[in-house]
Amino acid sequence: MQDEKNPKEEPAEGREMLDEEAEKQLAGVPEHLRDQSDDDAEDEAGSDDTAKLAETIGKLKGDLDTARQEVLYARAETQNVRRRMEKDIADTRSYAATGFARDILSVSDNLVRAIESIPQELREDDKFKSLVAGIEATQRELERVFSQHGVTRVAAMGLPLDPNVHQAMMEIPSEDADPGTVIQEMQAGYLIKDRLLRPALVGVAKKPD
Repeated sequence: MQDEKNPKEEPAEGREMLDEEAEKQLAGVPEHLRDQSDDDAEDEAGSDDTAKLAETIGKLKGDLDTARQEVLYARAETQNVRRRMEKDIADTRSYAATGFARDILSVSDNLVRAIESIPQELREDDKFKSLVAGIEATQRELERVFSQHGVTRVAAMGLPLDPNVHQAMMEIPSEDADPGTVIQEMQAGYLIKDRLLRPALVGVAKKPD
C-alpha cells in the first residue's frame, strides 16, 4: 500500500524547487542588482502616475484659462450691449420730436412768408399794427419752442456751400461773391441737436459768363 501524500506538503515542495531554480538563475548576480528590477518597476509605476497627474493638472489649467477668457468676453459683450442700450435710450429722448418738428416746419415757413408779404404801409397802418404784431409774436414763440427742443436754423447766407446742410438749387452769376458762396436762401434749413432735420435750399454764386 502506497503512502498518501499530504496535499499541504506538495505546494511547499514546489515552492522550494522554484526558489532553488531562481537562485541558480541569479547566481553570480550582485546582491544590489537583484532588487533593482523591483525598484525600477515601482519607479516606473510612480513615474507613470506623476505623468498622468501632471497631464490632468495641465488640462485643468487649460480649461480654467478658457473659462476665464469666456467670462471676460461675456463681461465685455454685456458692457457693450449696455452702452448701446444707453445710447439708444439717450437718442430716443433727444430725437423723439424729430417727426413732429419736421412737420411743424411748414407752419413756420407759412408764418415767415406771411410776415414777409406784409407791405410797409400796412405795418404802419393803425388798423393792422396789432395783427402784424400778433403774427410776429407767434413766429417768435414758435422759434422759442424750437430752441427748447434743440431745433436750430442752419446758417447759410454768405457762407461757402456745405453739402452736409445746404442743397444748391441754382447758380447765380455774381461779381461780388466768390464762386460757391451762398447768396440766396429759398428755404431755411434746420438741425435737431446735431442731426440735419431739413437742408437749406440755396442759390450759390458763380463767375459771370
